[in-house]
Amino acid sequence: MSEETLLLQASVVAIGGRALAIEGPPGSGKSSLTLALLDRGAGFIGDDGVRLTHKDGALIASPAPHVEGLIELRGIGLVTVPVAPPCPLALILDLGARGDRLPHTLATCSFFGADIPVLPFEPGAIAPAIRAEWALAKHGLA
Repeated sequence: MSEETLLLQASVVAIGGRALAIEGPPGSGKSSLTLALLDRGAGFIGDDGVRLTHKDGALIASPAPHVEGLIELRGIGLVTVPVAPPCPLALILDLGARGDRLPHTLATCSFFGADIPVLPFEPGAIAPAIRAEWALAKHGLA
């Protein structure tokens, strides 16, 4: 099977061998949520740009070559962090959308025929990193 690749404009972390993508408009908190997840032990795949490779029915998230290992911390600058190994994309958090208080079904985003669940997510001030981890546990692909 041939591999297909695209660049996804999102910040992505690895948790438990699965990739969690964080999308949203500039200033929505993508990098801040990424930083909070890294502080809780998540692995760093990329900030504001990652490569998705369709391989054997899965979408594998890996760093984009031009920004590998770099995260932008607003008001501080670019910081270099260690990069986690590539892993399958399991969930997309959409920081630019409002969702249901208790979602039962999620929309999906399709890449190369692989459907990835998308959860509207408001980081807010109350435990955004822990809530993001629970979102992945409850709604992410296995």
